[in-house]
Amino acid sequence: MTAPAFGADYSEPQVIEYEIPAPAARTAEPFGGWYLRGDVAYRHSKYRGGEYIRYDDPVPPPGFFDFGDLKGSYSIGGGVGYQINRHLRTDVTLDWFGKSDFRGQTTGVCGPDQLPCSSTDRSAYSAWLLLANAYVDLGTWNKITPYVGAGIGGAWVKWDSLRNLDDNGETGHNGGKGWRFAYSLMAGASYCLTQNWHADLGYRFTHIQGGRMFGYANNAGPGWDKGLFTHEARAGLRYQFGGAGDRCGDEQLVYIPPEPYSPPPVYK
Repeated sequence: MTAPAFGADYSEPQVIEYEIPAPAARTAEPFGGWYLRGDVAYRHSKYRGGEYIRYDDPVPPPGFFDFGDLKGSYSIGGGVGYQINRHLRTDVTLDWFGKSDFRGQTTGVCGPDQLPCSSTDRSAYSAWLLLANAYVDLGTWNKITPYVGAGIGGAWVKWDSLRNLDDNGETGHNGGKGWRFAYSLMAGASYCLTQNWHADLGYRFTHIQGGRMFGYANNAGPGWDKGLFTHEARAGLRYQFGGAGDRCGDEQLVYIPPEPYSPPPVYK
């Protein structure tokens, strides 16, 4: 007598897919790239002194300005730059320095008796400033990014005619002009308005090398200034083509789904 035999029944495995929630991943807009900038500024210039040739003595002694003052004026400019990474950027800028009025005084001799006298001197200067600049962005807090920077280049300086008034009357000297070496130091902060637009407030110091100030007239000249210091309070806008990354604080949280999970086959 035999009993029926039973074999193990094989059932098709059931595949159940589970999705295990994954943490949200933080993403940001692309960072860096080219940008354009525009700036306006209030500028104060410091006259560092001047000298000229005198011909009122058999051996012409040098003449010096007793003092010289320059009034405040404005600057306006623009440039193109590149954001290399989060902390380093560079640009090239061209700025126009509006006229700063000059008032100075010299001491010499006047009249046929060659008596000591003083003169009042009036002029004005304007300039183009061309610089290659580099900046270090120090970090971003609440959309504000402080920075420091430096630039090097040249300034094309133009002096108006110098009007010299003393006891001999008024004398006019042709103004000097030409290119000079210049460098700048900057500090400030930018504020992220949008991913592309940034407001910029800062300070810039510029040293312009000395050069020809005026020409010869009435037994005096030519003359040279010993250079100019300029101090600017600047405001401007930058348009960032590549986006500002997470500097605007508007990075998004994006859910990234995991790979589907399949359990092993089940036999019964």
